[in-house]
Amino acid sequence: MRVDAAIAKLFGVSRSVAAEMIADGSVLIDASPVQKSDRVTAGALLEATLPPPKRAPEPVAEHVDGLDVIYHDADVIAVDKPVGVAAHPTLGWEGPTVVGGLQAMGFTLPDAGPPERKGIVQRLDVGTSGVMVVANSVRGYSVLKRAFKERTVHKTYHAVVQGLPDPIVGTIDAPIGRHPSAGWKFAVTADGRQSITHYEVLEAFRQASLLEVHLETGRTHQIRVHMSSVGHPCVGDPMYGCDPNLAAKLALNRQWLHATSLTFDHPSTGKPMTVKSPYPDDLQHALDMLRSANRG
Repeated sequence: MRVDAAIAKLFGVSRSVAAEMIADGSVLIDASPVQKSDRVTAGALLEATLPPPKRAPEPVAEHVDGLDVIYHDADVIAVDKPVGVAAHPTLGWEGPTVVGGLQAMGFTLPDAGPPERKGIVQRLDVGTSGVMVVANSVRGYSVLKRAFKERTVHKTYHAVVQGLPDPIVGTIDAPIGRHPSAGWKFAVTADGRQSITHYEVLEAFRQASLLEVHLETGRTHQIRVHMSSVGHPCVGDPMYGCDPNLAAKLALNRQWLHATSLTFDHPSTGKPMTVKSPYPDDLQHALDMLRSANRG
């Protein structure tokens, strides 16, 4: 095996990172520097000095269009997150974030968790809009983080999916892991993590259905993956197999998926509280078009 391929396989780095390590002299075979095209042989001593792990960038305070605070007190901030906004900074993401937007509004988020995730106790995908809760104190962070981990937070989403699911009230219990051939996607896989989605059809249209969805687990892209796996992808979601013609007809350039409400026990009072988010204009417009077509 070529030494760059061996480094990538042994340490789980990309071939380009392996090549950089070799060029920097960080890889030795029997105490001698190597070229990336050299071969490893049985019995040889392979030494590699791994580069330091890359850290996500620190959040930068900046105004975020459409980011609204629904509720806030000493422990909790509830926001209405618009589409196209990440929860916090990550490697490779240069767009707006909830953390940066809140800092620009004057909130001093707690130093709890990784530096780039100040106050973040849950996440919504960049392409998903809706209600999201952020901790505003160390106590709030601790209590809310535990609540999400123990699945005591009641999360409700609305989704418009293609076709009509059968049964109209059901549960999808299927493990989700990385897609075997596309690392940027997820899929139902035998060795994935347990994932449970409950859904109920609220309205049925000619080409699609409006669902209320409750998540028992919180995997990345969970609703999108599960609905696609049963043949009913979210409308406007080409990554998971939607009909692009229907999305264009409804003027959608993202998946019809919205986090409508969160119910949780307040970190200080222990009393249950619910925060809600209405549909944004683009999703409401698409829904109105589906309803209009049904009446026609």
